[in-house]
Amino acid sequence: MSHGNLREEKDCLNCGHFVEEKFCPHCGQENIQTRQPFHYLFSHFIEDFTHYDGQFWGTIKKLLFKPGQLTTTYLEGKRQKFVPPVKLYIFISFITFFLPNLLPSSNDKDAGQIDQTSLAKEQSNQIIKPIEELQKAGTLSENTVQTVKKELNIEKDSLAKETESRTTSRNKGISIDVANLEELDSITRLPENRKILFLKPALKKYVELKNKGLSNTEILKKTEETIIHTLPKAIFVYLPVFAFFLWLFHDKKKWWYFDHGIFTLHYFSFLLLSTLIFTIINRIYSFLPDYFIFNAVYTLTTIALFIYTSLYFFKAHRKTYGTKKSVSIINGILLFIVNFIGLISMLLILVYISIIMLH
Repeated sequence: MSHGNLREEKDCLNCGHFVEEKFCPHCGQENIQTRQPFHYLFSHFIEDFTHYDGQFWGTIKKLLFKPGQLTTTYLEGKRQKFVPPVKLYIFISFITFFLPNLLPSSNDKDAGQIDQTSLAKEQSNQIIKPIEELQKAGTLSENTVQTVKKELNIEKDSLAKETESRTTSRNKGISIDVANLEELDSITRLPENRKILFLKPALKKYVELKNKGLSNTEILKKTEETIIHTLPKAIFVYLPVFAFFLWLFHDKKKWWYFDHGIFTLHYFSFLLLSTLIFTIINRIYSFLPDYFIFNAVYTLTTIALFIYTSLYFFKAHRKTYGTKKSVSIINGILLFIVNFIGLISMLLILVYISIIMLH
């Protein structure tokens, strides 16, 4: 640990208790001088980092390759060598949803192509306008103008459709075409459209965004960003619900709700970590050429990751709770079905609320 100069005084500067040796037995603070040499800042940082680094990678290793062992070890009281469950979940959650934004993606190329297409359309439109003015002045003939338009692949009908600010929503064969909020209200009052009445707030927000001048692509991008920002919230909110279902399926005297909470934090940390691994693999694959060997390796890797992720819960459950293999499988299947429905429902509700609050 630290090599800072120790104080001669035996009173803890943090809590005031008597310090017989190097660390306070009451609060754990090191009894060192408040002022140290300048190099102490760097040596202390390196010591703390390497200590946490070893603790972190040891935790990740057990979390990935020893299903349930990390939870069992923690509940036995052996906690010093591993990252605490809450800190582990928060850290993995952060890197899972933050790191992919820093990674390059082949989609950036597609975005560049889309921008170039939009720019080409805009430039073509700028060329057409002065040509039409020359036609009105009698300088150019109609045939000449039509020839130029065909060469630029621009037609008045297509331009009108692109600039038209109307919304089309489809649900089970029902087509709704609305241009403003008043028309939306009148349409949703019709008896044949009552089945989609619950979508009215989302449709209302869609019409408002269209009236502000946003394109379908921009609205879709905003919606995707909303889902990405909502997902970690939905997972975090669902943690105690998941632990509650575990509590229902196990002996209440033997297992406390706290125990189920530790299992839940470790299991969801694994799910987030596996999601991050899949994202990184997918990003790498997007840059690889379309060769059979690369496609085969990618397919086999994703299948293996999916199977391992699916079986992880059963292995972790059996290791933690010490149940028989058959009991663990039955409980695992029931818990998986119940929690899958619950998590998807909560995610849809939060996404729906987030869409309504788009601005």
